[in-house]
Amino acid sequence: MSRIQARQDAQLTRAALPLLVLHLIQRRESYGYELVERLNALGLEATTGLVYPVLNRLERDALVSTSSRPSPSGPPRKYFSLTDAGVAALAVAMSQWQQMASAVSRTLESAEE
Repeated sequence: MSRIQARQDAQLTRAALPLLVLHLIQRRESYGYELVERLNALGLEATTGLVYPVLNRLERDALVSTSSRPSPSGPPRKYFSLTDAGVAALAVAMSQWQQMASAVSRTLESAEE
């Protein structure tokens, strides 16, 4: 993969990351590193350096709340859950993403004709 392709892939991941993080947290409360693992399991190249700033921004914007829970190994973990504002933001983000994906698909399909 060329440097340009890698940069473009990273830009797509960054654009989708807040939506994906909100969606994963809605499905199940999670701590930061668990979210990294869940995203990687989906085939994304997520790192703590990408995910933690998103979590911090979502918390600052009151889209997620946190709670501290004991860890079976090490210090307590900070778990994230959606707030009501987070649920609403997720619905908006999903709609916007679907509109964008549809427009991209239509454009690519018409370019093939």
